[in-house]
Amino acid sequence: MERSTQQKEILARLKRIEGQIRGLQRMVEGKAACQDILMQSAAATAAIKKVGTIILQAHLEDCLEKSQRESGMKRGESLQEFKEVIARYMDWA
Repeated sequence: MERSTQQKEILARLKRIEGQIRGLQRMVEGKAACQDILMQSAAATAAIKKVGTIILQAHLEDCLEKSQRESGMKRGESLQEFKEVIARYMDWA
């Protein structure tokens, strides 16, 4: 996917998430049922994870493209960087 298209998709998803979070705030302020708040919280969390996955996929594509242009030593550095990014994301997700 083209970089600008990915960016637009990510921004659209983040705006929807922002709306979900505002909705959660209204639910808490309005004293909605805990189960309803938890369900919406889970939906927002899943949406955030999806954004992370899209960004991670884009980073993978960039790293692979970069490693194809680089020599052996720099390629290893690119792969190490990618491993670190995945590890941090997996710790969070």
